[in-house]
Amino acid sequence: MDKYLNEAIIGNGKLLATFSYKGEMLRLSYPNCDNRQYLNYFHTGVKVNDSNIIYLHDDINNTYLQYYDVDTNILNTEISNTYFNLKVVQTDFASIKENILIKRYSFINESHIDLDIKFLIHSELLTDQNNFVSGLKIDNGMVQFAHDFSVATFGKGDNTFNCQINNTNNNINTGIIGGKDYVGMSRDSSISFDIGVIHPGEKKDIDICIYIDEDKKTMNKFIDEIERIKKIDFSKEYNDVKSYWRKYLKEHDGLKLSEPQNSYEEKIIQIYKRSILLFPLLTNPETGGIVAGAEVDENLTQCGRYGYCWPRDAVFITRALDILNMTDISDKFYNKFCKMTQSKNGMWEQRFYTDGRLAPSWGYQVDETASVVYGVYNHYEYTKNEEFLKDNLHMCEMAINFLKKYVYDILEKTGKFYVSYDIWEENDRGLHFYSLASIISAFESMKKIYNVLGKNVSDFENNRLKEEKISKNINEITKLQIEVKKFIEENLYDENRKSFVRNTEDRRIDISLIGAVYPFNVFLPKEKKVLNTIENINLTLRTYTGGYQRYEYDHYRNGAPWPISNLWLTLYYLEVGEKKKAKETFDFVLKTMGKHSFLGEQIDNSTLKPNWVIGLGWSHAMFIIVLEKLTSK
Repeated sequence: MDKYLNEAIIGNGKLLATFSYKGEMLRLSYPNCDNRQYLNYFHTGVKVNDSNIIYLHDDINNTYLQYYDVDTNILNTEISNTYFNLKVVQTDFASIKENILIKRYSFINESHIDLDIKFLIHSELLTDQNNFVSGLKIDNGMVQFAHDFSVATFGKGDNTFNCQINNTNNNINTGIIGGKDYVGMSRDSSISFDIGVIHPGEKKDIDICIYIDEDKKTMNKFIDEIERIKKIDFSKEYNDVKSYWRKYLKEHDGLKLSEPQNSYEEKIIQIYKRSILLFPLLTNPETGGIVAGAEVDENLTQCGRYGYCWPRDAVFITRALDILNMTDISDKFYNKFCKMTQSKNGMWEQRFYTDGRLAPSWGYQVDETASVVYGVYNHYEYTKNEEFLKDNLHMCEMAINFLKKYVYDILEKTGKFYVSYDIWEENDRGLHFYSLASIISAFESMKKIYNVLGKNVSDFENNRLKEEKISKNINEITKLQIEVKKFIEENLYDENRKSFVRNTEDRRIDISLIGAVYPFNVFLPKEKKVLNTIENINLTLRTYTGGYQRYEYDHYRNGAPWPISNLWLTLYYLEVGEKKKAKETFDFVLKTMGKHSFLGEQIDNSTLKPNWVIGLGWSHAMFIIVLEKLTSK
């Protein structure tokens, strides 16, 4: 079953759950945001009087309204069944203190007759032959378990309860479940709660809890934990979660934006706040690893998956985190995650799990290695913490040594290195403009690091470094900077097109050409060749809606515009003082934000809505970076 659009996201740093706009829970991950995805489906429904099951996420008579509690990661979905005039308010949130997901349901009778309500849950976990899922009935719920995990779904309260472990598909549509089996080998099972008769105008509630164990507890110990959790006051838990996120938002209001005065400013504030609330959900709190986004395509039908940490993407995100006073996450990303993932030769592979293990990859991108060095110094510029630079000096030097060898390989044409992919991971031919610009910037960042630490020679001696060695390295990378920039000017500027081009063998125009101005400062924004390139970007990448593609003839997902592209161009226009053009490119992002102010990876030109990877960390990071520049003007 394909579930591409995560319209809403909740979590607590360990649990991550995503939902459709109809309130269907699409994904559930634990104990990291990129760990195992448990659910094939999690369907809820009601049986009203003598009806068959009415699925909450899929009935012709249902209407939907979805919203977050203000300034929180608590999600509400109102489902109104117009046939029975039954309103169901579903509230989903992850506890902060406990790693549990709480689903609160309120059933409101808006009709003129009594409604007898039974609430049903039918869930199927993902299974395979080496980790086969089975089911077990427990008091007021069920456990779906395999060799190395258990997932419990249970109610809190004294509602009459039924459970069906096997063959649920045979009768779930009737809304009546049961059976003699208390344990079985079915990967899908169901539970039913008798809510009872609700009189017109009345309301009844039930709390459902989902608890996951990956510590390989015995079943007895797992059930003991369930009984402990049942004693928790979920109303207090709800209030604690609401207070936590509102406090978090205030603590990380790094830009101190003014209260909105109109609907335009309100959109800006909405995306700003949602960005602050999103970043901790995409971060591994133990390692600082940051996923690109909540997963959208486990079956690889459209892409190579997104639930991994790309060092380059994370460097953009850490810039936004620093702006938002989340420097502790940035610290951990560089101090822990980058150190544990760096290869012995100094480079970083394409992508990783947030626990530091290598993720499935198809090649490396040299700009990822260069970006980390750039990111280390950029993070220092926010914190002014010299100890941070000292702690990461050796890591950066290893990366620089790799980059030096890579550059010598280019200049001397030795052919010793595997060919690097480009920033978009599609092109492994030739040498890439963005990659080379990132290397120049990494060399410059290394020089700046030496300059900061060189205020006191003893700083180097304490790290077993000698002043002569540093001086030699600075001279070497300065010469290489000049050589690489010369290479770019001679090989990556097309005189016929009057533009920089993306690759020595692929002469297309690419939005990442702006990377030489921001973030890497290789060329000045008003240099003639840069101005020509921007003109070509406008001629070739702008779509009829005002959104910009990544590059010419981009066919990925039909070549849709990317918010990143518009925001990159906005940064450029702000740099050169063209406020009107900056507003035009920025406004496209505002008018195409998702339902809950999430930014996607791509936009459907026909609907002007996100149509892929909703809540992309890189998009939100670029938005925050643009906002910082806007507020500093």
